[in-house]
Amino acid sequence: MKVLEVSGKTVEDALAAALAELVVSRDDVEYEVLEEPTKGLFGFLGGKPAKLRVAVREKEPVIAVESEKDNIVHCDAVTVANNFLSSVFSAMKLKVNVEQMTTSEYIAFNLHGENLGVLIGKHGQTLDALQYLTNLAAHRDSEERVKIVIDVEDYRKRREETLIRLARRLADKVKSSGEKVVLEPMTPQERKIIHMALQNEYKITTYSEGEEPYRKVVIALKK
Repeated sequence: MKVLEVSGKTVEDALAAALAELVVSRDDVEYEVLEEPTKGLFGFLGGKPAKLRVAVREKEPVIAVESEKDNIVHCDAVTVANNFLSSVFSAMKLKVNVEQMTTSEYIAFNLHGENLGVLIGKHGQTLDALQYLTNLAAHRDSEERVKIVIDVEDYRKRREETLIRLARRLADKVKSSGEKVVLEPMTPQERKIIHMALQNEYKITTYSEGEEPYRKVVIALKK
């Protein structure tokens, strides 16, 4: 069972941060309030945030059966997503080849072409924004939901491999120095990669601190 300790100005803020980091919904977790938030002097000096322990509930495996209706919804979503992406590329005067793949969990668009770094941005921030907007467009006129993942030249896979190598290198540094390491702010998805990469390190613990969008992963020795 995945367990995470988080803090926030209120219980709801802390819970929202945990859900974002674990990439799950409210119904997927159970939580315990470790510390209630308190107000300090004059309402802000010396106050303490709420602290929660959040655990992801274990789920029974579900065998998904895709109906004809699901196929129609997926086709509609793909068409809208393709049209939206084409309009973006046209406005940016980019020539892009779109490779499409459909799985039981999502529909993936991997973009290929020259000078597409502009679609990635710093640490994939532009790519995440493009993916978010594409999902909004695809679901605008439909109550059904199908997850759409956007990638550029397999950037996400390469970024994940880079983060895993970084996590292991910094974990070794923490073991040798005994000092914790605080990483730069990351998205919930990237923080999850760091946590997962080090979850089996028996001498190492990881946790997140700070408020979005400046929330950071901390790598430290287990006490």
